[in-house]
Amino acid sequence: MRKCIQLVAIILFSASCKSVATAPKDVVQTEPTFAYKQQMENLEKGIYFRGTGNEPDWSLKIAEETIEFSSLKPGFESLRGTHVDPIRAMDANVKRYRVTTATATMNIQIQQQECANTMSGDKSPYSVRIEIAKGNSGDSTNFNGCGNYITDSRLHDIWVLEKLNGENVSLTDFTKELPNLEINSSTNQFMGFAGCNRMNGVIFFEIGLLRFANTATTRMACGVNNKENEFLKTLQSTTTYKVENMRLTLSNPSGVELVFKKVD
Repeated sequence: MRKCIQLVAIILFSASCKSVATAPKDVVQTEPTFAYKQQMENLEKGIYFRGTGNEPDWSLKIAEETIEFSSLKPGFESLRGTHVDPIRAMDANVKRYRVTTATATMNIQIQQQECANTMSGDKSPYSVRIEIAKGNSGDSTNFNGCGNYITDSRLHDIWVLEKLNGENVSLTDFTKELPNLEINSSTNQFMGFAGCNRMNGVIFFEIGLLRFANTATTRMACGVNNKENEFLKTLQSTTTYKVENMRLTLSNPSGVELVFKKVD
C-alpha cells in the first residue's frame, strides 16, 4: 500500500512539473515612446520644424511639402497648406511664412530667441508667433509658443575626411590617422579627431544651414606639416552641407569645402 501511495505521488509530481514547464509565457507588448513616434513622423513626412503652445494647446509642423497647424481652439482644429519659402529678416534670425489654405491665411513668424513652455518650463531655442485670419472679416487670432528645428538625421554618423579644400588627403598630411567627425543629430553635438588633437563641440542646424561651433581641442603639439589648423579653420567656416552617395560635403559661400566618407 505504501508503495502504491509513493507511486501515485511521483506521478502527480511529474505531471505538475510538466504543466509548469509548458505553461505559455506572457508576451510583454511595449508601446513606442512619444519621441520615437515623432522621429518616425519626421522621417516619413520630411518635417524640419515643430512648434507648440498652450492655452489652448496647439502644434505646428513645417515639412518639405506642407505646413500644418492644429489646435484645441474651436474653429482652428486643423489647417493645412502647401509649403512656401520663408521671408528672412535682414538684421535678425527671423523667418516669416505666409500660408494660404482653403479657409484661412496663416502668418507664421519664427525667431531665434530662448523660449520657455508656459506649462512645463522646457526651454527651446526659437519663439513662434502665428496669426490666423479666417474669411473676409479682417479679424485674426494669435497663437504664441516655442519651437525647434529637427536636425537632418542623415548627419547622424561617423565621417572620415577624404578631401580638404578640393585636394585628396592622406596620412602624410596628419598625425596617426585622418580627421574624422562623429555627429549626434539628437543632441546637436559632435566629437572626433582633427588630425593631431581630439575635438568636440556643438552644431547649429536650420533647414539648409549647418555650422560647427564652440569647438574645443586637446593641446598636443603638432608637426609643421600637419594640416590640422587648415582643417579646423575650414570646418568652422562651414555654412551649408550636402549628403549623397555616402559622402558628406561641407562648404560656405566662398566654395571652400570638406568632403567626408561614411565609415559605419
